[in-house]
Amino acid sequence: MVMSPLRVAMIGHGFMGAAHSQGWRVAPHFFDLPARVEMACLVGRSLGSARAAANRWGWHNSSDDWRTVVADPSIDIVDIVTPSDSHAEIAVAALNAGKHVLCEKPLANTVAEAEEMAVAAIQATTISMVGFTYRRVPAIGLAKRLVDQGMVGDIQHVTASYLQDWLIDPEVPLTWRLDKERAGSGALGDLGTHAIDLAQYVTGSFLSAVSGTLQTIVTERPLLGEKVGLSGTTRTERGEVTVDDRALIVGRFDSGALATFEATRFSTGRKNALRLEVSGSRGAVAFDLEAMNTLQVFDATAPNDRQGFTSVIATEPSHPYVSAWWPAGHMLGYEHAFSHQVADFVTAISEGIPISPTFAEGLQVQRTLQAVETSAQSGSVWTTVE
Repeated sequence: MVMSPLRVAMIGHGFMGAAHSQGWRVAPHFFDLPARVEMACLVGRSLGSARAAANRWGWHNSSDDWRTVVADPSIDIVDIVTPSDSHAEIAVAALNAGKHVLCEKPLANTVAEAEEMAVAAIQATTISMVGFTYRRVPAIGLAKRLVDQGMVGDIQHVTASYLQDWLIDPEVPLTWRLDKERAGSGALGDLGTHAIDLAQYVTGSFLSAVSGTLQTIVTERPLLGEKVGLSGTTRTERGEVTVDDRALIVGRFDSGALATFEATRFSTGRKNALRLEVSGSRGAVAFDLEAMNTLQVFDATAPNDRQGFTSVIATEPSHPYVSAWWPAGHMLGYEHAFSHQVADFVTAISEGIPISPTFAEGLQVQRTLQAVETSAQSGSVWTTVE
């Protein structure tokens, strides 16, 4: 008997639309998925741009009406890659319509929106997941495995940062990512979410209290003319930047371990440096996305004359996800994690098994972001994360 395919509708396109499309298109050809996948429809605000993106990325149909697509009984999965101000409305509608939902991070713009989404997910009979895709980089999976196995011992400190530099030019135009109404926050929500989620995922602990400082380095920019990639052309008029450019955070885990975080889009020379280091009583692991196939591992129990960080190339078949791809030593790239995300999501749907990160986990990160903002606004040394 031929199983009916899981028909996917993606709401939104742009940069994340390209990445998610790559995942949906490629995963079925490399992973033995328990169900077929059909890229049924891509939805955009403009039918012309949606049709062009659908043709480029391999979607069968296109639309400019997400409500009609979400209500379509033939659609099984809704993948949300819109700006975060629309996540809650679309996700709740999709869950109420009986769809499985994959939603890009951050889950929402506010705690209230994230709570609404988490409740809808709990009440639904379908599966939902937040797109913290870096969890599915093989080297990160290896780091978590080593920590879970006790290789680092008792965790004593975590350092995490996400450094980019694409906003250092003050004449970069005012896009939606610099508007608090649309983006929720700046570097904190765009980049800090990844650093916080990875730290919690790898350590298996949650932040219970934070102290944060936020800074807006460039306070006004030229308005956006024609959009091109993440940026675009500029107009003569200028507008106010209403989000943070840089976030510095000190955190305390529920385990008692301390952590430091930094998120910025003003780190000159850093293009996509997501870094995580977990230090413990028996060793440490360190990761940098700009060298994403490598995990640095330190064994503090080794004899002194053999101590030092060792570079482990995470491309062996025994490393997470790698057996589906190339022979050992052949590198994986940024786009592969999106195929891993699809493979895990489709498997969870087909086999009815739990999937992570859930909307509840996305809500916890949202509460952490809110606590950072509260701390920064009040000057509080510590703000509790609910």
